[in-house]
Amino acid sequence: MPVIDMNSDVGESFGAWTMGDDAAVFQYVSSANVACGFHAGDPSGIAQTCRDAVAAGVTIGAHVGYRDLAGFGRRFVDATPTELADDVLYQLGALEALARAAGSGIRYVKPHGALYNTIVHHEEHAQAVVDAVNAFSPGLPLLLLPGSVALLKAETKGLRAVAEAFADRAYNPDGTLVSRREEGAVLHDPEAIAANMVRLATEGTIVARDGSVLAMDAESICVHGDTPGAVAMAAKVREALEAAGVTVRSFA
Repeated sequence: MPVIDMNSDVGESFGAWTMGDDAAVFQYVSSANVACGFHAGDPSGIAQTCRDAVAAGVTIGAHVGYRDLAGFGRRFVDATPTELADDVLYQLGALEALARAAGSGIRYVKPHGALYNTIVHHEEHAQAVVDAVNAFSPGLPLLLLPGSVALLKAETKGLRAVAEAFADRAYNPDGTLVSRREEGAVLHDPEAIAANMVRLATEGTIVARDGSVLAMDAESICVHGDTPGAVAMAAKVREALEAAGVTVRSFA
């Protein structure tokens, strides 16, 4: 029987500003990419997200990003490799403390936003992220885009590299994500999204925005927690996967 993970970006609320409905999303996903305070999130909100994840039996992962709170981590930061590695280590340490207090701990790492997309091709920043994770805990898997430089560097370092697909994002024919600056980058049709994710889990393929079919070997599906209708979308994807005989379970 096919098995796949479902993950979501959570813990991104800040002070009086609420982002997504983490507790509701936890009904449907198996892994939580918890913000670490650099792109989003504050200590109390992150701590509550960890407690909610533990209560729901959802695996906690560290959603590390560039130090770009104002830009929600979606802007490239020209940090030196040492600065970036130190920033990643700092975020891992902070989240581990809050996750431990909630009765769990970090089980994997997923870069966020601009950092995630940058290390698809950027050699130095990819190596910095891999080195930081390895220094913190060599047993932590890295959740990354298939074919990325970071994925290859993680494997070379001896880390487990896990490839993922995005339920609510459009793909270019080369397998990269369509830039959020372009129209149609974020998908909103739950039926089409669910059908595409069932195809991924059962056939190992996904449909790009031009209609071409891409081979994709992914162990996890991401449903963004801040996408409008995220909870309903996660519910639809999980329902469709289970109806197709796919088991939803965390890779970590």
